[in-house]
Amino acid sequence: MLLLRPPGVYRPQDDTDLLVEALSGLTLRSGDRVLDVGTGTGALAVAAVRSGATDVTAVDVSLRALAATWLNARLHRLPVRVRRADVTERPPHGRFDLVLANPPYVPCPGKGRVSRDAGPDGRAVIDPLCVAVPRLLSERGSLLLVQSSLSDVDRTLAALAEAGLETSIVLRRPVPFGPVLRKCARYLEQRGLIPAGQREEELVVIRADRTDRTDP
Repeated sequence: MLLLRPPGVYRPQDDTDLLVEALSGLTLRSGDRVLDVGTGTGALAVAAVRSGATDVTAVDVSLRALAATWLNARLHRLPVRVRRADVTERPPHGRFDLVLANPPYVPCPGKGRVSRDAGPDGRAVIDPLCVAVPRLLSERGSLLLVQSSLSDVDRTLAALAEAGLETSIVLRRPVPFGPVLRKCARYLEQRGLIPAGQREEELVVIRADRTDRTDP
């Protein structure tokens, strides 16, 4: 599917494809509210509409990403609402039946919110997102989040479970390093996160479901 991508906007890659595959295993009803967090080109928002959702909101902190999403939704004549928002600080109004998230998760010695680099342990965005998720989900809402095994999948599962969500891993797949990880490979070796010469990671899709026990 053709998606416009201006410079500086994340290009859909293996992690996007894996999350779309996980999305295809869900049954979306026309009235379900879907939120695409950190939308980039809008690939996941577009996939949600094509899977049957009619109320889809795409959020990002990047104006370029929002412009790309708006253009791509119009290009394919799909109803996607775009909003500039950081859900960890000012979540959009209302609750959502499905939240999709492909956050920055690459461990690199950076600030974590400017590019796909996500701080020294890869969790600069994932950790606050795990805290915010319960406030985003409807009574029986679900989260689908993709991340690398290099950024501590068990810690994500524990954080979501601590928030009262029921968690599971629904998909996992080994893939070669993408461009961001290749740039950080030496750093990962120095940190002991990978052995010397490793250039493959495992991508994991986590599902977290809100239950009656989840705190509002």
